[in-house]
Amino acid sequence: MSTRLRVLLADDYPGIVSAVRRLLALDCEVVGSVTDGTALLEAAQRYRPDVIVLDLNLPKVHGLEACRQITQLHPTIKVVMFTVESDPAVRQRALEAGASAFVSKLAVDDLLPAIKGLSVDPDVVRG
Repeated sequence: MSTRLRVLLADDYPGIVSAVRRLLALDCEVVGSVTDGTALLEAAQRYRPDVIVLDLNLPKVHGLEACRQITQLHPTIKVVMFTVESDPAVRQRALEAGASAFVSKLAVDDLLPAIKGLSVDPDVVRG
C-alpha cells in the first residue's frame, strides 16, 4: 500500500506556495505552508512532515539555517531546497546544511520527481 508523502511548504511568496500546492496535490498531501523561518521551525515540530519544500531566502530565519536546524532536530524529515539561486556554491552550502535535494524554481517540473526520489522511511511513526 502506497501512502502519499506529507509535505510542508515554506516560501514567503504566496504565488509560489499556491503553484507548488497545485503541482503536488495529486501525488502528495500538503499539510501546511509557512512564510518565514520561525514559523517553519514551529510547523516542522507540529506537522512532522516527510518532506519540506524550502525557499532559500526566508525572512526571520534564513533557509540554510532553518534547514540545518530541522535536519538536526528531525533527522527523518527530508528537505528540498527550492530557490531561484543557481550558483553551485549555494547548492553546495544547502547540501552541507542537510538538504536532500536542490531544485531551481526555474525548473519547477523537476520538483515532484525530486520529492518522489527521496528515500523516506514509511514506517516512521509521526508524533
